[in-house]
Amino acid sequence: MIRLRFHFSIFFIILSFSLTGLASDTNYMFGWSHLDDTELKIPRGGTSSGPDVQFDDEKSEYWIKLQEKKGSSFEKDKLAILAMQGEFKANFDFMETMGFVSNYKPQKPYQSWGTEFVIAIEEKEDFISLQHIMVMFFEQEDGTISKPVVMKHWRQDWKYEDDKLNSYIGNNTWAENHLSFNQRKGTWSQSVYQVDDSPRYQAYGKWTHYKNFSSWTSKETWRVLPRRETTIRNDYDLIIGTNIHTITPDGWVHEQNNKKVILGEQKLVLAKEIGLARYQRIRDFDWRAGKIFWKNTNIFWQEVRKKWQERLSSSKKVTIIQEVKGRYLFMKFFQLARSYENGDKKAIDKINNVISEHTRIK
Repeated sequence: MIRLRFHFSIFFIILSFSLTGLASDTNYMFGWSHLDDTELKIPRGGTSSGPDVQFDDEKSEYWIKLQEKKGSSFEKDKLAILAMQGEFKANFDFMETMGFVSNYKPQKPYQSWGTEFVIAIEEKEDFISLQHIMVMFFEQEDGTISKPVVMKHWRQDWKYEDDKLNSYIGNNTWAENHLSFNQRKGTWSQSVYQVDDSPRYQAYGKWTHYKNFSSWTSKETWRVLPRRETTIRNDYDLIIGTNIHTITPDGWVHEQNNKKVILGEQKLVLAKEIGLARYQRIRDFDWRAGKIFWKNTNIFWQEVRKKWQERLSSSKKVTIIQEVKGRYLFMKFFQLARSYENGDKKAIDKINNVISEHTRIK
């Protein structure tokens, strides 16, 4: 059994969950071991206690199918994408490895985690949509375990030989980007969306398969600042990174190799970082609250996805304004989803107005 340690603040009730352990002066810090900096060796985060989780050591059905599959790479690609479904403990680790300005001081590494399940909400011949739903429990001061905290988390859509992406270009703006046939031949695009289904980034690349190894590597991709950075930093504008998704017997791993970039007449790279998101299957975990939530709200979120797609398809550029009159986009949608779940079916009629209020198109 594994004892989870995490930080839980009011702001991150919606956005993130942070984890840290006790660090000593002798802790090894990959990449900066030459620096005599004790603080650098202590990841950002706080400490609270949550319930134990039990890892599932059985190989997933999709992992087994991947080993047995004969025939086209396309079919193995689909199996690999579908293998990202399941019930997981996800650990997220990020650390800067290089600085590119004089006397650059690396920032503390970042660690967070969550328990979430991933389900395919749409599957076609050349398209798969995977939704992440987070379900968390917390140990309270009296030693009892809290009621579950449920949050619709991020979403990833995969499309084969996608001919059009909405690429991030900086300044909270996404632009239409067409791919030639030679560019997209044999590739899958991965479109990543925020908790409110607004765009985050789109990338494309190819899956590679060996007997017991399936991995997708993206082309270099521009991305909006991650939430783990926006609350504490304003010294760079965007991330340009490469993503790798690899299927493992007990789950999957998302690797990142990122440049932190300052925009201007010439792009300036402030620092590089590596990231690792490890999704490990767990068992005997109580997911009921999350599954009830999704059953009660999936029609609402289906309409949100539809309206976002209409907005993105109707323009060459879309700028997203996260905060309008002191109210955040994701909070508005979460409140509408709650109203819909509580029986106010007219909440679905307000989706388009919220998107219109928080976007500018060209």
